Amino acid sequence: MSNKILLIGAPVDSGKTRQGCLMGPDAYRIAGLGRALSNLGHDVRDLGNLAPDANDLAEDAHLFQLPQTVGWTAALSRAAQSACAEGLPIFLGGDHALSLGTVHGAAAHAATQGKPLFVLWLDAHSDFHTPQSTESGNLHGTPLAYVSGRPGFGVFPPVPHPVPEENLCIIGLRSVDAQERLVLEDTGIRRHDMRQIDETGVAGLLKPFLETVDRAGGMLHVSLDVDFLDPSVAPAVGTTVPGGATVREAHLVMEMLHDSGLMTSMDLVELNPMLDERGRTAQLMVDLCASALGRRVFDRPTPRIY
Repeated sequence: MSNKILLIGAPVDSGKTRQGCLMGPDAYRIAGLGRALSNLGHDVRDLGNLAPDANDLAEDAHLFQLPQTVGWTAALSRAAQSACAEGLPIFLGGDHALSLGTVHGAAAHAATQGKPLFVLWLDAHSDFHTPQSTESGNLHGTPLAYVSGRPGFGVFPPVPHPVPEENLCIIGLRSVDAQERLVLEDTGIRRHDMRQIDETGVAGLLKPFLETVDRAGGMLHVSLDVDFLDPSVAPAVGTTVPGGATVREAHLVMEMLHDSGLMTSMDLVELNPMLDERGRTAQLMVDLCASALGRRVFDRPTPRIY
């Protein structure tokens, strides 16, 4: 895990109809993400916010803001490939459509290193729709299908380095469309719903995946969606689903990632500050990111309360 951290704002708000995620990057900055990581001894550089590439694509009656999402995918792929060569990029979202580009770029970088890319998807949703299968037309539900090379993404940048299905792991599932479920059942994707977390604990699900990444000498991209968490602790997301991960479960995942030393890039996605309560979701996401990069309990002593 690199000690050089690159913060890259990705104010993507084109992946779904409910707006507000474009304010996410600044919310993370205001919540002190850069400072928290610097205090852990990391060399942190904030590269500011990206903008989508221009294109002349026509709008699609079925897909919400298709041209802008394609532009974001191209820009973020290029930025991810470049940043992965310099250090550990953290992409500050922005809705989950940003991962169309970040994983695409991380896979391209991994290929230049002769290493396989693995993806840990922490999310209530599988995001395995294609532009043809999505009923909502919201492209934030398509990234895993795209980066794994499924057909149907003709106007998007080609995927020369698809992530093998067996290199994908989804943890936290509790809202999967019927059509997605049927497709997922025929794949090699590791997929774990909240019942499995209840029955075995999150560590028992994550550990085998991390061991696989380690044995393969792979690079690991982590995509953390706010809705991985239970909305009672993280309300600032437009796709709330009850019954999500607890604060402690989420911190355990992050601590295990740090212990493994395997994470090479990260997304923080779907934060909608318009839906937050005094910034507590943004602060929790900052704390989780800090756990993934080395913060431990004893680094933050709890003051005695009389």
